Amino acid sequence: MSALFSPLQLRGLALANRIMVSPMCQYSADNGAATDWHFTHINSLALSGAAMFCIEATHVERIGRITPGCLGLWNDATEAALKPIIASVRKHSKAAIAMQLAHAGRKGSSHKPWNGGQLIPIAEGGWQTVAPSAVPHKEGEAPPLALDASGLARIRDAFASAAKRAERLGLDALELHGAHGYLLHQFLSPLSNQRTDQYGGSLENRMRFPLEVFEAVRAAFPAAKPVGIRVSATDWVEGGWDIAQTIELAKQLKARGVDWIDVSSGGVSPLQKIALGPGYQVSFAQAIKQATGLTTIAVGLITEARQAGEIVASGKADMVALARGMLYDPRWGWHAAAELGGHVFAPPQYWRSQPSTQKALFGATTFGAR
Repeated sequence: MSALFSPLQLRGLALANRIMVSPMCQYSADNGAATDWHFTHINSLALSGAAMFCIEATHVERIGRITPGCLGLWNDATEAALKPIIASVRKHSKAAIAMQLAHAGRKGSSHKPWNGGQLIPIAEGGWQTVAPSAVPHKEGEAPPLALDASGLARIRDAFASAAKRAERLGLDALELHGAHGYLLHQFLSPLSNQRTDQYGGSLENRMRFPLEVFEAVRAAFPAAKPVGIRVSATDWVEGGWDIAQTIELAKQLKARGVDWIDVSSGGVSPLQKIALGPGYQVSFAQAIKQATGLTTIAVGLITEARQAGEIVASGKADMVALARGMLYDPRWGWHAAAELGGHVFAPPQYWRSQPSTQKALFGATTFGAR
């Protein structure tokens, strides 16, 4: 059997394989609340064959959204909107459901990507963003508001509150968004964090707020359920955040009980120079795994079944997470299992799709007629 289809245990969560559907922003929420688009999107990809589906970056306060269309979990309305979607997934899929908790910081108040993705001025319906320091993401943009002590406490509490709502929704796992230039990454990177208090300057100080947020979320979520984090392993900018600092962060997170490190890169600076290619970020996941022994998830231009299988079999990472590949092929996990000799869950309504050469693809199935 391919290592990609071997089981994995994360605290009390048993995963049937090593594939996760990456959290993917849909920019289709209504004032933070999930819509019929989310119902369709989540239910479809929960049947992809992946052992875990991670709900997109879900923002812990209104001004923490990337765009006006981004998903949130900060009040009863946003919580209630997710209930029927999760209930439907539970009825038809065996995939674990995770959620990525996020705050955009200075990258908030943006237009949707298909509308250009640039900063929305306050006069045109945008909002005042916040960040570690009053340093804009791009030259010429209006600066964010530097967070004071009360702002830090508010956001830390908002993460914990969202974690409690996630538990009420019955979610299986949480992932903190500490990557892609959003708020927690902004604290980590010296490019965006120019504070002179206990939250800026040294590596220890820059890690302080993200670690406090992790501790708050871990304490608010049941001990039997896993909590991971997505990180950017490097800013791809000289003098910025890098893999050595990421490994130190991972060690600190391990001491606090983190269950996985989901390893991406970039996003904090428009000056980044990324060397793109298949699996271009896998080496970062491998470096973190080797240095810490933590469970790692590899992401980034992983599209082929054999490529994914090799990443896991070679020990470079413990799981793979796919985003664009899943959008293009919503049954990616089925096709990977057929190619590599694995087994996946499929609802009985779909059992007839099993190829004649893959009679065990969906396990022990029967299908008859008179």
